[in-house]
Amino acid sequence: MKLLEGVRILDLTNVLAGPFATMHFALGGAEVIKIENPGGGDLARKLGCMPELNGQLMGTSFLAQNANKKSLTLNLKEEAAKEILRRLVKDSDVVVENFRPGVMDRLGLSYKALAEINPRIIYCAISGFGQTGPDAFKPAYDQIIQGLSGVMAVNGDERLNPLRCGFPVCDTVGGLNAAFAIMGALYHRERSGEGQFIDVSLLDSIMPLMGWVAANLLIGGQQPVPMGNDNFTAAPSGTFRTADGYINIAANQQEQWEAVTDLLGVPELKTDPRFEKRDVRKANRKALTPILEEQLVKKPTEHWVEAFNKKGVPAGDILSLEDALNAAQIEHRGSISTVVEPGIGPLKLFSLTAKFEKTPGSVDTPPPRLSAHTDEILKGLGYSGDEIKKFHETGVV
Repeated sequence: MKLLEGVRILDLTNVLAGPFATMHFALGGAEVIKIENPGGGDLARKLGCMPELNGQLMGTSFLAQNANKKSLTLNLKEEAAKEILRRLVKDSDVVVENFRPGVMDRLGLSYKALAEINPRIIYCAISGFGQTGPDAFKPAYDQIIQGLSGVMAVNGDERLNPLRCGFPVCDTVGGLNAAFAIMGALYHRERSGEGQFIDVSLLDSIMPLMGWVAANLLIGGQQPVPMGNDNFTAAPSGTFRTADGYINIAANQQEQWEAVTDLLGVPELKTDPRFEKRDVRKANRKALTPILEEQLVKKPTEHWVEAFNKKGVPAGDILSLEDALNAAQIEHRGSISTVVEPGIGPLKLFSLTAKFEKTPGSVDTPPPRLSAHTDEILKGLGYSGDEIKKFHETGVV
């Protein structure tokens, strides 16, 4: 039995945050029905670095997070399409959407309306700012949220600030938050029998990730200082030059700091009043870094990583994305799986990264072609062949 076998998710989401949330359910064995507009489907189908795949509505952005899902097209402006959705809701567990607030209300498909059909339904609405408040109806993309959340303000250094994160962190964290919330609601329903409405905001989701930085300001009154690759909690903790590149060192404990001085042949730094104690050392990091790099540049990164780790000092190379994806540890963990899409060939996709002993997740089917499962799902709802043909002819599906 799979982890989420028997759970049906109706996924009305688009692009990233919503599909990333429902991907975790699909990989865990839930039936995730992706409900898309017939005119092109999820916008992510057209996004990616390969124009040929974009033209097939199978862009790499779509492929990244839609394995194991089914695709049903519905033109929700048509009453017949709304009725199809209502039929699906009767035997479903979760509805997820990321329209702007009010859209589903205007379609007559709000949580209240769907809960009348199925009181056990869990309805998760994902939006930039939440369903209420002064900013609720503003448009929002990941970069907008990065700016409004303070994320861009704490990134970079004195030369380059503000600075966005190099991937859509707000969208992906919002998706994770939604997945966590839905799982919590499913657990609550097991005990109470009650479904409920969940309001997930990308802005709300990202800000707690800055908990340490925010706590320094909210509790300690300390404004954040952009420090580039340095870690504000300790020193030496950051990125340092070596003979052939760079190394990350995180000597966050006093004994780790002392081990660094011994390994680099500068034990006198242990008693140097500028570096002896943790908080003083942090204040003098600009003086400390050149002293350490003078020794580090004598040998390559690989040498130092092995030496530091052997002494219990966290240290690591700084890999390119390609090298990181092909690392031995990632292969050992099975973090990436290969599945064949007949029209494209083998696809390497992320699998469920939480490793369940008894119910492991898996990539079983490739991301679906647009509308690939429409007829199958309609037949399962009891529609006849003639009815399905008419839906196609009239643009309902």
